[in-house]
Amino acid sequence: MSKIVKITKEAAEFLNKIEELSGEKITSCIQCGICSSSCPMVNEMDLMPSQIMSMTILGQKEEILESKSIWICASCFNCKVRCPRELDLAKVAEALRQVVLRTATDKININDIPEDEIMELPQIAIVAACRRLTN
Repeated sequence: MSKIVKITKEAAEFLNKIEELSGEKITSCIQCGICSSSCPMVNEMDLMPSQIMSMTILGQKEEILESKSIWICASCFNCKVRCPRELDLAKVAEALRQVVLRTATDKININDIPEDEIMELPQIAIVAACRRLTN
């Protein structure tokens, strides 16, 4: 017996926003799991690619946007090549990253890092952290 899930207005708006940004019809995902089984980065993810798709459809915005999986996607396109619906999950991950970045939430404050640690850290690491974790 199938369970009917009621989608809220906020969930539908989130789904529409991600579909608009990514250019992908996320609701055409059939949850076959091929994307997850072909992803070389899945062992590093807290949410598998197929979970990201279903959670996006269900509007579970907070859980997805707080996950590290959207940042770990290597955009290798294994998922797109093997998807029976030819969905590009790399585009979906990029759209989700854009939503996070557009909230202008800083997750790191460079002034909070002790000066002795800054002198020890590679500059490229500091720059990358600021690009990824600040706006």
